[in-house]
Amino acid sequence: MAQVVIENPVLNSPYEEPSRHFYFDEEGITDKVLESRRLSSYFIPIAKPKKKGKQLELDTEWTKDRIEENKFINDVRHIVSRWRFSNYEGVTSTTRQLLEYWRRAEREKRLYYCQIEAMETAIYLGEAADRQGGSWILRD
Repeated sequence: MAQVVIENPVLNSPYEEPSRHFYFDEEGITDKVLESRRLSSYFIPIAKPKKKGKQLELDTEWTKDRIEENKFINDVRHIVSRWRFSNYEGVTSTTRQLLEYWRRAEREKRLYYCQIEAMETAIYLGEAADRQGGSWILRD
């Protein structure tokens, strides 16, 4: 496997939804950039055969064939994103004001996108999921 050196691994602003990521192939991470948000996923570790008297080791090769998608997380991200683009349909006026405040670019201490997305998800579950067809999230 060829060693890939990525000089600057930061592709996205912490204040915006991620829109680019590095591609993984059969040999591991590449320097090829894809113009989309990476799906939530994880790598499946595979234990090497245990030899008598040695501690179990995990094979840490991060290759495409070991990636497992977090389908539930990706589904939740998708439905919350649709709700965001509907201008947070179904929230109270107080919640709408908070969401607008948190997203303001001129805030002294801007929130990272991941922080806003987490708050949006919690608000969606608490205020809008039942009315927006997302109640399945609460039951899974």
